[in-house]
Amino acid sequence: MDKMKVTYEVMLGLAAEMVWDEALRKHRSEELYKEIDEALASGDKVAFRSLTDELKTLN
Repeated sequence: MDKMKVTYEVMLGLAAEMVWDEALRKHRSEELYKEIDEALASGDKVAFRSLTDELKTLN
């Protein structure tokens, strides 16, 4: 019985970590899109390339 409880707690922890990771990834992706738009609007090619590279690695 204790082994099942420990297994359940570990699985619950993993599920929570997966949800947290996805939330962080989504938030950063949204930030990157905004920053990319700003870089395009200002004509900053270096920032645009850097930000799009980061976005590619995020996905």
